[in-house]
Amino acid sequence: MKINTADFVISNTDVSKCPKEQLPEYAFIGRSNVGKSSLINMITNNSKLAKTSGKPGKTQLINHFKINNNWFLVDLPGYGYAQVSKSKRQTFQTFIKDYFLQREQLICTFVLVDSRHEPQKVDLEFMQFLGENSIPFCIVFTKSDKLKLSQLNRNIKVYNKKMTQTIWEEMPQHFVTSATDKSGKEELLQFIDDLNLKVANNL
Repeated sequence: MKINTADFVISNTDVSKCPKEQLPEYAFIGRSNVGKSSLINMITNNSKLAKTSGKPGKTQLINHFKINNNWFLVDLPGYGYAQVSKSKRQTFQTFIKDYFLQREQLICTFVLVDSRHEPQKVDLEFMQFLGENSIPFCIVFTKSDKLKLSQLNRNIKVYNKKMTQTIWEEMPQHFVTSATDKSGKEELLQFIDDLNLKVANNL
């Protein structure tokens, strides 16, 4: 897939105010400071689409971007960041949960995790929430350029082992990405393109 247009449409905290168009949506979410904004900008070829900041927690709304006029990329607030106030975390949790449970246009969620770290409890709990509510998702390992290939593969194996030792029969489909060297970009976009085709054929 080649991205020709990526346009900001709306930001809000109320899922009922999300776009009414029946276009497929793909949500991107992860712990704060996981590199979500950089990844979004990388795959859309737009360095200014999603706001990046040295201060985690920059994204605080449901942000809809229309891609190629035929699908939405949804940028959601990060979770698990201690410096965000308790009341704000609760607000995030409420509208994020509402989005996932109510948004019928959602086709797949990309859960971003930092490839340098071992599985984090907050990530595993969030994926469990998605699984328990039958919300399709994939794992996106970010910042892969920060590791040697052997360490990267080792960390992914640890993730696989951790997930299959808990509630999962197998690890969900995953992608290895880097906003710096643009690895994983084509694989992610091809995956979205294939799902869009399936959605179109089922209409």
